[in-house]
Amino acid sequence: MTTPPEPETRQRPYVPHKIVHADYPLIDSDPHFRRVVGYARPSDYFVGGAVAVAGPALLRLMEQVSPSYVGRGGFPPIMRLCYAIGAGAGFLAIYQRSILRFYGWEENSREVEMDMREMVDKVKKGEPLYGKSSMSPYMQGVAARNSRYTGLFLDMMPWFNFANHQQHGVDTAKYYQQAERELEAERQQREGATSSSSLDDPSST
Repeated sequence: MTTPPEPETRQRPYVPHKIVHADYPLIDSDPHFRRVVGYARPSDYFVGGAVAVAGPALLRLMEQVSPSYVGRGGFPPIMRLCYAIGAGAGFLAIYQRSILRFYGWEENSREVEMDMREMVDKVKKGEPLYGKSSMSPYMQGVAARNSRYTGLFLDMMPWFNFANHQQHGVDTAKYYQQAERELEAERQQREGATSSSSLDDPSST
């Protein structure tokens, strides 16, 4: 009696990341929401604040120039709605300015240094570079493909990455190499300090 054939095992292939040429180094093609907000510059918040107040200010100005005569109970709800829309637009302006630097489409020397420091510190602590994830590698790839470069159409559909995955379009070897160099430099510094202290101590001779 022949045994039935074992079910075929299929492996879903890794979908390679599309290389997008930019003027500056790519930091992350799908940065986590927390990183984008955390890396924002003070100038981003200034621009976001200006965008947030522009709508309500213009509406107030138009009401002064050409009153709507909707009465005391009609204009405040409109202003509250305008404030809410302005706050959302201001946040999206901050987010997009920050995420474009992750893509390398804007000057990002500050963010490159911050990224290197953050990742090297994680390597030294033995932590995952992009956080722990309970998803399978395939589902991590799905999450990455769903939100990769979504910062380019925030004006059409705000879409953020809240998933931890390992597909970010960069070679992570640079973080481990830098961590090795720093650890070696720290080791040599400790050895030098130990040898110098032993030379300065007369009781050691």
